Amino acid sequence: MSDTTIFDKIISREIPADIVYEDDQILAFKDIAPKAPVHYLIIPKQRIATLNDASQKDQALLGHMMLTASNLAAEAGIAESGYRVQMNVNKGGGQVVFHIHLHMFGGRQLAE
Repeated sequence: MSDTTIFDKIISREIPADIVYEDDQILAFKDIAPKAPVHYLIIPKQRIATLNDASQKDQALLGHMMLTASNLAAEAGIAESGYRVQMNVNKGGGQVVFHIHLHMFGGRQLAE
């Protein structure tokens, strides 16, 4: 498939990732260029290019991604001190890989 993303390759194990969580719907792994001491990417196994492409049928999946971020923050010991969950949408919003994903950052004071 010509539009295969790096996340598709991580899901299929074609390329390695430091996986911190996986279930039948999502995968979470450490970012290879972290912007904070804790920086995980949480991706659905089902590819949805952007948040704009999500529909009502994806509501439970999106909620599952958010709750997984919360659980991973607790496991990483940053839930109480604070963390950020972010999703970039389209090129103007900073999205580079067109497979929706949450960034979860923490472990230090975050600016802005």
